[in-house]
Amino acid sequence: ELGITSINKALFDVGLSTHQLDESGRGFTFRKEEPLQMTLEHDPNEAHTTARQIVNEWSEESIADIIHGFGEERFARRIAKTITEAREQTPIETTGQLADLVAHAIPKKFHARTLHPATKTFQAIRIAVNDELGALETGLAAAHQLLAPNGRIAVISFHSLEDRIVKRFFRDKKQAEEGEVLTKKPITPTPAEIMHNSRARSSKLRIFQKK
Repeated sequence: ELGITSINKALFDVGLSTHQLDESGRGFTFRKEEPLQMTLEHDPNEAHTTARQIVNEWSEESIADIIHGFGEERFARRIAKTITEAREQTPIETTGQLADLVAHAIPKKFHARTLHPATKTFQAIRIAVNDELGALETGLAAAHQLLAPNGRIAVISFHSLEDRIVKRFFRDKKQAEEGEVLTKKPITPTPAEIMHNSRARSSKLRIFQKK
């Protein structure tokens, strides 16, 4: 839109802000009773898919697949079955309803002390609603296309699936002899940084330089 045809550097920070998660009112967090939207669209009414649609309309198999695939949740099948059985009685409309169902589906002995049992399920549904992984792939390809010779792409990711996409994209470009990966291993935060900013604990930084 600005008429820029070439760039020297592209930085992707694919984390979500506290405002988006805790203050949007769109159902990203189970700490508040909110409607199940989870969309990052500027206008939530324009969203193609919402969390409410997924939990109330998608098949049990599809729900299980996204919870397992995007959330890496071991109890995905049990959670999906619990959701589909509950919605036959009454629609699932709020974050509280969904969080309670997930917690009930996971055996109590597997409830982590520091992690709410619904964390992975909420993450998975959010990723599916917003096609976050597809957006990352599209963004990387677009940035690489605009990148000038010797230009660099740096990506900070916070999830293993995101990091895998970045790693694979950089590897493929290297194998195609289109550049070099400057980080043999991802750069991770120091203990001091994690102490200062606990949300950084899962972050990984990878860097690629175009030929």
